[in-house]
Amino acid sequence: MKQQRVLILGGGFAGLACAKGFPEERFAVTLVDRWNHHLFQPLLYQVATGGLAMTDIAQPLRSILSDYKNVTTLMDEVSRIDLDAKQVHLKEQVLDYDYLVIALGAKTGYFGHDEWAAHTLGLKSLDDAMKIRKQVLLAFEQAECSNDPQTTARLLTMVIVGGGPTGVEMAGSLAELAQQVLKEDFRRIDPSLAKVHLVEAGPKLLATFPGGLPDYACKHLEHLGVTVHLNSPVKEVGAGYVITGDHRIETDTVIWAAGVEASGITRTLAGVPLDRAGRIQVQPDLSLPGHPEVFAAGDLVALTDTKGVRVPGVSPAAIQMGHFISKTILNEGMSVPRSSFTYLDKGTMATIGRSAAVVSFAGMHLRGMLAWLMWLFVHLLFLMGMRNRAIVFLHWVWSYITWQRGARIIQP
Repeated sequence: MKQQRVLILGGGFAGLACAKGFPEERFAVTLVDRWNHHLFQPLLYQVATGGLAMTDIAQPLRSILSDYKNVTTLMDEVSRIDLDAKQVHLKEQVLDYDYLVIALGAKTGYFGHDEWAAHTLGLKSLDDAMKIRKQVLLAFEQAECSNDPQTTARLLTMVIVGGGPTGVEMAGSLAELAQQVLKEDFRRIDPSLAKVHLVEAGPKLLATFPGGLPDYACKHLEHLGVTVHLNSPVKEVGAGYVITGDHRIETDTVIWAAGVEASGITRTLAGVPLDRAGRIQVQPDLSLPGHPEVFAAGDLVALTDTKGVRVPGVSPAAIQMGHFISKTILNEGMSVPRSSFTYLDKGTMATIGRSAAVVSFAGMHLRGMLAWLMWLFVHLLFLMGMRNRAIVFLHWVWSYITWQRGARIIQP
């Protein structure tokens, strides 16, 4: 029997979950990613702030898929998708497919102000995290060498734009870096005087969290020394400053956590409906309209499921989509009608620094130490590879006991 060719674009949570779902005898699976590793994005902010090393939250795709003998992994970049010809054009070759799964993820979005990208730092890849780490640590080093008070103040001022989980976690981690981790390391400056600003356009942080969790997060960040700006949409970002509301903040470090948009490849798909952020408006079975052999999953999908729930761009949703697509393809040709995707909400959580987090799960709203312990456990559970879990756990224990962060090397 001829093997069906399944081509998966993207080695994130959705792509990996899908790739693992096919038996060897029936399917020849090819997974394409422009990087050679799977990245655990929820912990990127800890790499950016010196808490973890790059290798702690990434694992080679070939290693993850080594036991799946019918899965071929290619490190290449998608340049074009020809839906009519059932071909994907890569930089190095052209691949044919019987089934295609587009799971290329999202990139930083600037709400129509792409010119701001030149003055900000996003957080979607290991490269982004290393740029932020270098910028933050260099700011302290340059402040130590500076003799100009205004320059020192600008260097020690950091702005995070976006009050979602990424922004909240980054703000808390930067505040702890300045207040605790670095406080004894410098002689000419006092790192604890560094100012961390968290800017949110809406009326509250963590807007999707229920109950009093957003207020708790805001108060705890302020307790850490973070200045929170609510109802403050960004008006302008330039070299050395941010203008938000009625405030102009002088800073060389602007971290953008305010928005994402789908991979640019979606805008090249002729006739495929997209939302404003470039996400594909898929059918209930996650296929593309008019192309039942092509599926999309993860952050680049816009879908309201059978329960009327807007499927969020989070890792549990991506994993569920990947599993759903592989099962749908497996059932093809067996006279089994396609079902509609239903998202199982496993809760939401965000950490706000040492010993503090917020968790919404199964109708429960948790905060503080218990929520933080749950956050630790869940993130270790979803982290890929036993080695990485062990290393991250040991890093966290050591950091909790000593307040030290070992990954603070500035690379050239």
